[in-house]
Amino acid sequence: MPSRYEPCGLNQMYSLRYGTPPVVRAVGGLADTVEEFDPLTRGGNGFLFQRFDAAEMVAALRHGLALYRQPEQWRILQRNGMACDFSWRRSADGYDALYAEARERVASGRTSTLETVRQRI
Repeated sequence: MPSRYEPCGLNQMYSLRYGTPPVVRAVGGLADTVEEFDPLTRGGNGFLFQRFDAAEMVAALRHGLALYRQPEQWRILQRNGMACDFSWRRSADGYDALYAEARERVASGRTSTLETVRQRI
């Protein structure tokens, strides 16, 4: 996915879900959801390139093809992608945790509220 600009992107998420490691330009939502695979740590779920440049894209594709020739590593990469959770439940849980932390900070007095700021004026 050699996007010049990508605010979100769903295709890489579909690819990950179905075990097709994506090759993406590291921009916007593509960079937020695809992490370069590292054979040493066995982490990551795809292949990235930085600049909007054909040579960089070809290098990323070659990297992917080289890994494809290593079936054990390729299966790990596929499993990493299929294990990604981009569900609304995960996002909602993150917002719940953030909201609980904010409430705790306000209750403990570590964060100003609009009410406390108005009282100082």
